[in-house]
Amino acid sequence: MSSTPAPTASPAAGKPLHKNELLKSESNFLRGNILRDLADQSTGGITEDSSQLTKFHGIYAQDDRDLRNQLRKEGKEKAFSFMARLRLPGGVCTTAQWLALDRLADENANGTLKLTTRQTFQYHGVLKGNLWATINRINQALLDTIAACGDVNRNVMCNPNPEQSELHAAVYQVARDISAHLLPRSSAYHELWVGDHLVGGGEPEVEPIYGKTYLPRKFKIGVAVPPSNDVDVYSQDLGYIAVVDASGKLAGFNVTVGGGLGMSHNQIETFPRIADVMGFCTVEQAVAVAEKVLVVQRDYGDRTDRKHARLKYTIEDRGLAWFRSEVEARLGYRLGAPRAFAFTHNGDRYGWVRSHDGRSHFTLFIMSGRVRDDADYKLKTALREIALAHKGDFRLTANQNLIIANVAPEDRPQIEALLKKYRLDTANDASGLKLNAMSCVALPTCGLALAESERYLPELVQLLEAEFEAAGLRHDDVTLRITGCPNGCGRPYLAEIGFVGKSPGKYNVYLGAAFNGSRLNILYKANLPETEIVATLGPIIRRYAVERLAGERFGDFVIRTGYVTPTFTPQDFHEAKAAKPAAAAGS
Repeated sequence: MSSTPAPTASPAAGKPLHKNELLKSESNFLRGNILRDLADQSTGGITEDSSQLTKFHGIYAQDDRDLRNQLRKEGKEKAFSFMARLRLPGGVCTTAQWLALDRLADENANGTLKLTTRQTFQYHGVLKGNLWATINRINQALLDTIAACGDVNRNVMCNPNPEQSELHAAVYQVARDISAHLLPRSSAYHELWVGDHLVGGGEPEVEPIYGKTYLPRKFKIGVAVPPSNDVDVYSQDLGYIAVVDASGKLAGFNVTVGGGLGMSHNQIETFPRIADVMGFCTVEQAVAVAEKVLVVQRDYGDRTDRKHARLKYTIEDRGLAWFRSEVEARLGYRLGAPRAFAFTHNGDRYGWVRSHDGRSHFTLFIMSGRVRDDADYKLKTALREIALAHKGDFRLTANQNLIIANVAPEDRPQIEALLKKYRLDTANDASGLKLNAMSCVALPTCGLALAESERYLPELVQLLEAEFEAAGLRHDDVTLRITGCPNGCGRPYLAEIGFVGKSPGKYNVYLGAAFNGSRLNILYKANLPETEIVATLGPIIRRYAVERLAGERFGDFVIRTGYVTPTFTPQDFHEAKAAKPAAAAGS
């Protein structure tokens, strides 16, 4: 059990605590006035305080921003709805759960399923009157939304790794164990959404790990299995990199700390950061390490300034050596020295692959993770039919795609027939750029979005795809990511080409991340209008086709040729660098 101090430990000693700290402290372990607000039929929304607390239950209050201006002119309130995010450690679900979620999307949400960049599901467009039933039915499917948002550990990501079934089982179990151990212990979630009732006269409620005020900000964990860095382990507050022994068995993990991609435009004190490798732990030590890393952040994270409250800033302020010593002091033992590993990519491998046990797995590209039926592409219907026939499981990837996993040899012909029927077997014959593209949701539902993301990605891909194809690079893998704001939900700062929304129709363009996710990109052009994207990037793409070295990735090329300089200071993320004369002449 961990001690639960009051939220006073902070690098900004003497500054007043952020208002959210008092809200959490007085919320009666995340209950607040949520029930009262849900019962208020005079509005489709809830209060700001309840909006902060429902995040801990996996729920965001939102509104349709496409309708804001018109509703304001008509004197009406916003078109409120809710986003509900599931907790799904490692992204694995059964076919029965898929079918339950599919039905719920049609009946209580906007008719679509959203596969997120954190390997789970989101519902959008859930109306207030349907919210309780939605969360309750998710729990009936033996799933939940607890701690999917809020100042707690969120969904634990894990490499799906279908080709290595035995190794995946081991790392997946670690991810599940960590997720379960770091769940809030408050019974508020079950009281509010499942129907349990608080029994009077019992022991006072406690949070043995989090305390009454939980963490200063969100906390993210990912488990990677080299050579794949699909979970972008360096973007996580806490990361585990699997290390295998000579026999191929899981020996333990290299532990990384201090990653995080959120920042704010024009605020140089905020910046993306890739994690540091802190040490090595055994499989048996992994859960304890997770708790102690979280506890140190609980005790020392900044509770006065939420823009400075992530673990990355705690480590920036105090240093990795200090942080490791604090973790080891709580563990009662020292971590081992990091062991050798190598990442080659951070994307997905599409189509059919076979694992050592003879089972097959099909990875399907899904643009922005949006599962829906369009006029000429019935993706949602197709996956419903596959779920009805499939005897294995589904695995959501960290890149918003889906694996139809554990297909037995005798069942593969039926699955292949369904893939062919709905043209899902040809969807992967796309360009290397498209298959490595990713976006956040942004407009119309995200309240933080400054520009389009998901709705613009298909057009953006087509624009740049034409440039790559004209240069003879159609099948070259290049990571492309776009977000509607600088908070980094689509992990744009780890893309070889990253777009970050600045204002409607304008983006900051970042270049030069490593294809394996080990290096951040750098701001190349600020406030670039959509109309100038092709003119800006087209010459670089053409030059890449002609001048690249053997095996050289696009991100490495733009650094070698001087388009961006990887000095990794905050200024590099906020100030566009003037192109060097040689680079300009070559373009």
